[in-house]
Amino acid sequence: MFEKIKSDLSIVFDRDPAARSYLEIITTYPGVHAILFHRLAHFFWRIKLYWIARVTSYLSRIITGIEIHPGAIIGRRFFIDHGMGVVIGETAIIGDDCTIYHGVTLGGTSWKQGKRHPTLEDKVVIGAGAKILGPVTIGSNAKIGSNAVVVKDIPKNATAVGIPARLVDEHVQKTNSFSPYAVSKDEDDPMVHSVQELFKKINAQEGKIARLEKALTTQKKT
Repeated sequence: MFEKIKSDLSIVFDRDPAARSYLEIITTYPGVHAILFHRLAHFFWRIKLYWIARVTSYLSRIITGIEIHPGAIIGRRFFIDHGMGVVIGETAIIGDDCTIYHGVTLGGTSWKQGKRHPTLEDKVVIGAGAKILGPVTIGSNAKIGSNAVVVKDIPKNATAVGIPARLVDEHVQKTNSFSPYAVSKDEDDPMVHSVQELFKKINAQEGKIARLEKALTTQKKT
């Protein structure tokens, strides 16, 4: 457990350029606080001290605004950036080197016992506000765009955006680079394309207005 805690602290420097020191991370990062609380709560859960585990988890929620069920299994170097509003359910499984942002939900879609929450494989990035629902699997190195709603499995190295989430790059190249908010510079995001087209139309209209103003000015001079 202590090795996991050490790695949870050190990974912040890689994921957040605003981090300056261990003292700052330990005292001011609610995502780190939530993970530390969870490591303790999960320890109690594993030795069947369920009430103590739930109380520990509840205190973490009050302090951080992040709700992680003590039964959730979380790997090494897990980072929650900003964190407010994050919910991680009881049967969720999170691999190593995963990152999630504020407002993310790893939720269940069934009231039955058993596996009902998502599984994130290694190096997954979940953008702010995304909802991953049900016992789906997000493949290693996949990215989920902000505010996406995922209800089906996402293959490894893929990027998914939208409601419901759809793949925008099924043949994503393997990369070890980290993409903040699950957005890369060359991402084929339909929303990005829509905004770009809107700017093109605005620029075209501005060009027409400029030509009309020039023509009117010329007419006045003559």
